[in-house]
Amino acid sequence: MKHSRSAPPILLLSLILTPLLAPQLLSSADQASARPAGQTAAGLSRAERLRWFQQARFGMFIHWGLYSVPARGEWVQFHENIPGAEYEKFAAQFNPVKFDARAWVSVAKAAGMKYLVITAKHHEGFAMYDTKLSPYNIVQATPFGRDPLKELSAECARQGIKFCVYYSVKDWHYPEYPTLYTFRTKQHPDGFHGFPNPQADFMKYLDYMQGQLRELMTNYGPIGTLFFDWYGDAFQNEQEKKRGQEIVDMIHSLQPGCLINNRFGGIGADYGTPEQEIPGAAQSSAFEVCMTLNNSWGYNRNDHHWKDPKSVVFNLCDTVGKGGNYLLNVGPTAEGLFPDESVRILRAVGQWLDVNGEAIYGAGAGPDMRWQEDIKMVTTKPGLMYLHVFDWPKDRKIFYFDFRHRLKKAYLLADPEHRALAVDVYRRSLMIHVPAQAPDPINSVVVVQYDE
Repeated sequence: MKHSRSAPPILLLSLILTPLLAPQLLSSADQASARPAGQTAAGLSRAERLRWFQQARFGMFIHWGLYSVPARGEWVQFHENIPGAEYEKFAAQFNPVKFDARAWVSVAKAAGMKYLVITAKHHEGFAMYDTKLSPYNIVQATPFGRDPLKELSAECARQGIKFCVYYSVKDWHYPEYPTLYTFRTKQHPDGFHGFPNPQADFMKYLDYMQGQLRELMTNYGPIGTLFFDWYGDAFQNEQEKKRGQEIVDMIHSLQPGCLINNRFGGIGADYGTPEQEIPGAAQSSAFEVCMTLNNSWGYNRNDHHWKDPKSVVFNLCDTVGKGGNYLLNVGPTAEGLFPDESVRILRAVGQWLDVNGEAIYGAGAGPDMRWQEDIKMVTTKPGLMYLHVFDWPKDRKIFYFDFRHRLKKAYLLADPEHRALAVDVYRRSLMIHVPAQAPDPINSVVVVQYDE
């Protein structure tokens, strides 16, 4: 390869190891033998895979990698045009001795989150787990020498949190990933790569990727979701598409219940992933809004633009009210700590969910509330509507237009006795009389119970 003369030791060893290890990881015989008895490559149905996901509704996203060392966000290599050999030096500085899997999972649990998605490998190509396909990983290339994914998987199991992984298809480090398949901007009109290789072979890269995915699907217990990330072009030809389907089949053979998002060229997609925005209306298919807690995914020491707890709760309720999940990101430091402000915000959100979680977990989409004055959104369960009121009415009245059911009762979700509120019932609307004091300073939920 053109750049091999100057390639650093980490990269050279990676190129030597991959062809030796890939065959045993990719053989179709091995794939078939790994399937449980009676289990097809397709695994469970999409509806079966989605069941836990649509019950959970709220998850934690964690972006953690070498980019936490320069602490200028996860795209620092791209934006600052850092060559691969220079960027690799961050590995020697990455020693997150304050990382504590129990503390991380405890924060997610206290926030009311039901699942956790961690970056196994981001665009920088650095593996945050003990891969045998490249020495460019946290166990072999850093002073830390531990596998945080292994520890997080075990801790999630202990605390009852579903463990999930993120994997970037785009790779700025592995030389067989084509530069033209990476994100292109005015700064990088032909894409960006730390080790650009004009002879890059995407099929060879897919060998490498499939091997790493096999490791993740085999060595880290049950995986709830596989969050692919790929902003490049979709598969270019039938050969690549066929290989993509083989990879999806392998994932489901090893992890029949694992959900796959829609960022793998659309192959195997179980749910959509709108990023940093919530759809304007309820969706007919499953989706997950992924959003940052400040303005950065990876740790950025200069980013203090934090969402307050009320904004987070609003986004969570808005997302569930349109039928989706809310995946909220935290970017840990190079020491292995969550920023203090993110912990404070998440604990406040968890306190709201302790009281009002019934209106979120397992709830579905409600009617469009754009024309309602008091009610910002509605989440639903059979026979129940949860009216989310962020600004408590001074006149102590909540008007709900276009109610087309037989009312049984209205009450405050925060009231443990569920005492009935006075309601004026009209032909197609309700006027609910509420106390002068809002039950919750962030979002008070009024439950409307009706005959289905």
